[in-house]
Amino acid sequence: MDLNARASTLVEAFLACAEERRVRAVPIEKGGRFIDCGIQAPGGLLAGLELARICMSGLAEVTIVPGEVGGRPCPHVQVVTDHPVFACLASQYAGWAIDEPGFFAMGSGPMRLAAAREPIFKDLHLGPEDASCVVGVLEGRKPPTHAVIASIATACGVPPSCVTLLAAPTASLAGGVQIVARAIETALHKLHTLHFDISRIISAHGVVPLPPVAKHDLAAIGRTNDAILYGARVVLYVVGDDASLIEVGSKVPSCSSTDHGEPFSAIFARYNNDFYKVDPHLFSPAEVAFHNLETGLVHSFGRVESDVLVRSFYPS
Repeated sequence: MDLNARASTLVEAFLACAEERRVRAVPIEKGGRFIDCGIQAPGGLLAGLELARICMSGLAEVTIVPGEVGGRPCPHVQVVTDHPVFACLASQYAGWAIDEPGFFAMGSGPMRLAAAREPIFKDLHLGPEDASCVVGVLEGRKPPTHAVIASIATACGVPPSCVTLLAAPTASLAGGVQIVARAIETALHKLHTLHFDISRIISAHGVVPLPPVAKHDLAAIGRTNDAILYGARVVLYVVGDDASLIEVGSKVPSCSSTDHGEPFSAIFARYNNDFYKVDPHLFSPAEVAFHNLETGLVHSFGRVESDVLVRSFYPS
């Protein structure tokens, strides 16, 4: 698929309209560049859409569509892909911990495939991709340093000058769009952990509410998680038998978790803001439907929890 080349083409088109998208390219000393989509640059909704598309290497259409939550207007982010495994697990999944002195972020985007360090690539029999330049996406408020660029370059087998990183904070318009565009990815990752053969997934559609931008990043983490856990609806177009879909289906949506049922901020606080203590089965869409392309049958699991979304999005 040559994911990094695809993403690099999108990056250049993005930068060609940087002023319009309210983003800024920042050269990094000793090589590499960083595209600010919401830290110092304002960014916006359209920057968020571009960020999400780049994060999926251009293998998905990402749009903003009308919607509502609790009777109030609330735009939704819609994602459509005919390459769900490459777009979501090989590219979009935030599986690379970027940990350098004074800096930490989870890395996503096609640079992950060039490094192919994560166990998931061995499971999927993918990578490493032989890329001449690599592209990554970070969620955070700190611009990457030269040490960050150099570390990524070494892992990916490219010079620092061939590394491009894009970033936006969680509490920003662009960051919010990029994060909630992960509804399909969370469904696929959950299925992977349940040992479902994800090569059976041919196409996918996801739609998820875009929460109001929170006052600070910790609150935004709560709202963006709630958008997926309690508001995301994902349709997976699959092949194969129906019995296995029925067997795995009820384990996929977030309601399969013992932590399900209250806003993520409350769950997070209960575990002293430690992600690794939260039940991992929680991180999946609210509702998942399997459309079997071979048998014509549809199997739906989970439910949207509008009351939790209202409590999260519109606190009194």
